[in-house]
Amino acid sequence: MKEIKIQELENIKIGSAENKDAATGCTVILCEQGMAAGLDVRGGGPASRETELLKPTAAAESIHAVLLSGGSAFGLDAAGGVMGDLAGVPRIGFDVGITNVPLVCESCLFDLMVGDHRVRPDKAMGYAACENAEEGNYRDGNFGAGTGATVGKLYGPEFCMKSGIGSYAVQIGELQVGAIVAVNALGDIYDWKNGKKVAGLLAKDKKSFLCTEDEVYKSYEVVKNKFVANTTIGAVITNAAFHKTQLCKIASMTHNGYARSIRPVHTTADGDSIYALSTGTLEADLDMVGTLAAQVMSEAILRAVMSAETAYGFPAARDL
Repeated sequence: MKEIKIQELENIKIGSAENKDAATGCTVILCEQGMAAGLDVRGGGPASRETELLKPTAAAESIHAVLLSGGSAFGLDAAGGVMGDLAGVPRIGFDVGITNVPLVCESCLFDLMVGDHRVRPDKAMGYAACENAEEGNYRDGNFGAGTGATVGKLYGPEFCMKSGIGSYAVQIGELQVGAIVAVNALGDIYDWKNGKKVAGLLAKDKKSFLCTEDEVYKSYEVVKNKFVANTTIGAVITNAAFHKTQLCKIASMTHNGYARSIRPVHTTADGDSIYALSTGTLEADLDMVGTLAAQVMSEAILRAVMSAETAYGFPAARDL
């Protein structure tokens, strides 16, 4: 197994656009020839667009882009910009007779409390992310969908930390598996290799951690208005050939990577979602790829946190 860059994955382009002042952005994964896709949503509060296409009973067998975005549900407008970009490319999209309709799925995280909540990813930003994908501008850290990402938010903004977007990819023989994830979790983040906490809920001294799980266990009284500025959204990408029913299973297995690295995870105050994307024709075992996908996702989560820089008053792991 060797590490490769996420940009080396077959038949995809990845681009980001962001507004640093407003602390929000979006990241697009493009496959102009079309890619089979599946989805598994475990969080209780997702914001998404066109995800019904990925159900096994839906007619569409492939899509052309996945957009990861900030802005909460407001950010869903950015997918229109991705459609606009793809619509300018001849023969890209689902053929409906009089034209082709690009199929774009999107999931959003909640970053409205970080910068200027009045500025959100829109069509112009989605279009810009596609233009940037042509140049391959993707970077880990405070970019794209990770611009306003934070973690450890049980007690609100005063005690959380800066996170970002991260990626990791590997190759075994001809098989490629990679992950990209914007980490914006209610819970704490752990190094999947040794179990060490690397980011999360800060103690009052702002130099040490509290354990979010232990804090949750202090009371079982119903909390009616939880702090819901959360959601970790990501995608696992492979050049192995799978149809969308199989990819839904791979997405489900990839959530094991979330569970290894984020605690607690999949709460009602998160919208945790994972796309699984197939961009190639290589034959590979589903269980092997799903197991590897979970590991790759865990490493991408770690890199999202460790690549983040202190910003907007939120300390990053590298500075603790």
